[in-house]
Amino acid sequence: MNRDTFKDITLQQMEILIALVETGSFTKAAGRFFLSQPSLTKQIQNLETAAGTRLVNRGSAGISLTPEGQILYDYAKRILRLREDAKDRIERIKEQEAGHVYISASTIPATYILPRLLSRLIQTHPEIQIHMQMHDSEETLQIVLADQAEMGFVGKEPLHKKLIAERLWKDHLALVVPVTHPLAERASVSVEELTGIPFVVRERGSATREIVEQCLQAHCDTSLSHFNVICEMGSSEAVKEAILSGLGVSILSLFAVNRELSQGLLKAVHVSGCNIERHFSIIYKKQFPFMKYHKKFLNFVKKFQPF
Repeated sequence: MNRDTFKDITLQQMEILIALVETGSFTKAAGRFFLSQPSLTKQIQNLETAAGTRLVNRGSAGISLTPEGQILYDYAKRILRLREDAKDRIERIKEQEAGHVYISASTIPATYILPRLLSRLIQTHPEIQIHMQMHDSEETLQIVLADQAEMGFVGKEPLHKKLIAERLWKDHLALVVPVTHPLAERASVSVEELTGIPFVVRERGSATREIVEQCLQAHCDTSLSHFNVICEMGSSEAVKEAILSGLGVSILSLFAVNRELSQGLLKAVHVSGCNIERHFSIIYKKQFPFMKYHKKFLNFVKKFQPF
């Protein structure tokens, strides 16, 4: 079966045909596209081959279109107008003030920062609607890479070459204990003193757990495997409730326990020799097509101060 060569016709060939008719000259049409005349002539020949018929009459009086050439010229004009219409519509969408933003966030930002941020966003930008899902930091990275969310909030530095990460808020982590715990009156505690105390930790994949492990390894030459870990939990809120119930102690973000610290229910104790800090970042793909409302959201996020 013969192949349909008509499908080989390109937009550039249509543009060249239109230019040839408008200028009436191979030389002038070639100049419009910064091509040599032989190159432009070859393009017309390729177009005629794809169309399966002669399209252009060449004579001493100039050029003219064959009946088939006239048909293709008319359709080429319509097709290129449709392309411009599509461009205009896309540009208008890009300038829209209103729109939906899809985000994923790790536990700490999703639970303790973004609710307050979104409350203020709605007051000043009610035209922007946010759809948020919560995962741990590693899952959020994968969700953004898979285009299941447009932006993500994570508690660790992403190293993937397809992502852009912008630092937002600094976070401090400390040992958190009940106010009745023997360590509650201490200003600081050594890592060695912690190894025998019942300890509750976040699950693997959590940025909180990862930053604790990194700090213990870098500054204290130890790891959580040397601690008396009695339970792993899937959220900082669950860890906090375990501490309040007397199950154990943990190292947590101060964002997660700010309310309980101010109410006198928990105490934060510095771990000597292990100053645990990190930044929460917003991430998005390098090639993400930002609309105007995405840019407004991103600018609002960058200016927001949690406390």
